[in-house]
Amino acid sequence: MAKNIAILGSTGSIGKQTLEVARNLNIEVSGLTANTNIALLEEQAREFRPKMIAVGSEELACKLEKRLKGLGIQVVYGTEGISRVASIDSVDTVVSSIVGIAGLLPTLEAIKHGKNIALANKETLVTAGELVVKEAQEKGAKILPIDSEHSAVFQCIEGNRPNDVKSIILTASGGPFRGKSVDELEHVSVQEALKHPNWKMGKKITIDSATLMNKGLEVIEAKWLFGVSEDKIQVVIHPQSAIHSMVEYVDGVIIAQLAAPDMRIAIQYALTYPERLSNNFSRLDLLKVGEMTFESPDYKTFPCLKLAIEALKTGGTMPTVLNAVNEVAVSMFLEGKIGFMEIPRIIEEIMGRHKVNTRPSLDDIIEVDIWAREEVMSLKRNIRRYGLCRYY
Repeated sequence: MAKNIAILGSTGSIGKQTLEVARNLNIEVSGLTANTNIALLEEQAREFRPKMIAVGSEELACKLEKRLKGLGIQVVYGTEGISRVASIDSVDTVVSSIVGIAGLLPTLEAIKHGKNIALANKETLVTAGELVVKEAQEKGAKILPIDSEHSAVFQCIEGNRPNDVKSIILTASGGPFRGKSVDELEHVSVQEALKHPNWKMGKKITIDSATLMNKGLEVIEAKWLFGVSEDKIQVVIHPQSAIHSMVEYVDGVIIAQLAAPDMRIAIQYALTYPERLSNNFSRLDLLKVGEMTFESPDYKTFPCLKLAIEALKTGGTMPTVLNAVNEVAVSMFLEGKIGFMEIPRIIEEIMGRHKVNTRPSLDDIIEVDIWAREEVMSLKRNIRRYGLCRYY
């Protein structure tokens, strides 16, 4: 069980819920980080009195330092500052919940210092899964999943032999647009895309859920978390979100994990593993669920899932491109600059331009991430200049 934690991304949805769990369990919090939300970070710092906090810029760090003067809290900034928080000596577990590839370097730094990782940042394993898993094995660091789906798989595998696993079955709610056609999705609004039927999440992950990219990223993540090939990972649509994922064994038995759609349950399990502690979180009422149904994903209407699986099969730096372009495209959609269905079209276009490096180093991955983002911006400029309308 975690005794002392640092939270990378403490002002986000997962970060705030992690602090709630830490409060309930009296877990010491020695480090917190945020990007720009210094008002909430200050509030968190005053309550939990961490040794060190980090923000995105020197300017914001100076403001926080003045506000927290006299409390003995060290304020640092930038990627280097976040990495310092991730490697605080007294911390045994680092909760990695920064959205996007920005969480990769601090998470690796924590692993290099032998910290266990409670992982909510999908992009860490999507972009650099092989490197991260190898480093964790060498340093003896555990990677404990916070995603509800991967937490479910982790729990279903516990106590069984890995060689007996026939397949991992990741469930997906289908998001707010399940059953819609491509034509209907061409004109959906940002507000409609943010209305997830079952889960309360941050904006980026909510849009990823609506496009089913979230499930595609989870397929890639599952490969590295559980050491299975992509042909052993399935996705099924389960609208009720009662079953968070399942594992099928070679003898035909399927073990499923059920719980209410409450991220605090998965967060607590990652922080208390291998123990299970009582709490006052939501409980799943099977009588209210009534029935549970399952469907195959609609890859034509939701091509992001297919693109993610293709990126995984291609391997090398292709998942890095997929992730980087998706981050930019989702941001553009949230800003109202592109339509919902333009997200997968842009991803497919840039993936098609990429020359894959099959054995990338960390520097290669970072370089490809920058290239992919620049390609999206170049595409945007050229389309505006020549009046093309395929994407915008």
